[in-house]
Amino acid sequence: MSTNRLEAFSDGVIAIIITIMVLELKVPHGDTPEALLPLLPVLFSYLLSFVFIGIYWNNHHHLFQAAERVSGGVLWANLHLLFWLSLVPFVTAWMGENQFAPLPVAAYGAVQLLAAVAFSILVRALIAHHAQDSTLVRALANDTKGKISLAVYAAGTAVAFVQPLAALAAYAAVSIMWLVPERRIEQTINQ
Repeated sequence: MSTNRLEAFSDGVIAIIITIMVLELKVPHGDTPEALLPLLPVLFSYLLSFVFIGIYWNNHHHLFQAAERVSGGVLWANLHLLFWLSLVPFVTAWMGENQFAPLPVAAYGAVQLLAAVAFSILVRALIAHHAQDSTLVRALANDTKGKISLAVYAAGTAVAFVQPLAALAAYAAVSIMWLVPERRIEQTINQ
């Protein structure tokens, strides 16, 4: 099977996720800068999640540029990823509305961790469905950045219970690390 329908469906789901997140932003009651102050945790949560979702969309796009075809297993692995991403608006709103309380920040980290695990499963399913000399397999042979991300998300989730702001810093650090799309895929395709 070609990748076109999977990519189109994923793009649509990700667009809906971003739309749901922005709908959670409420208009302040007042027209002064001070009226925005109570909304800062919600705005920060939205910004962090928007970047998080954007990174997944970008890396998903790069991943499927290297993929030649998909299988039923790849389709299910992709749905698994989309499931975890679909929970981002919920944990984003919960975290922002509760001023970064420990449990919502930990839940936010758990969703990020499980999305990262799901993306790794998707990558492994694609690798299993392609020849060993394919562009995809050559590009994704070593995933150090992905392993570091999993470790930081897991640590951040645990730390959230005692120091939520440190956990948020860990989540933001992973996002910063991934702002530049996966270069291994572009380099392999351009060779």
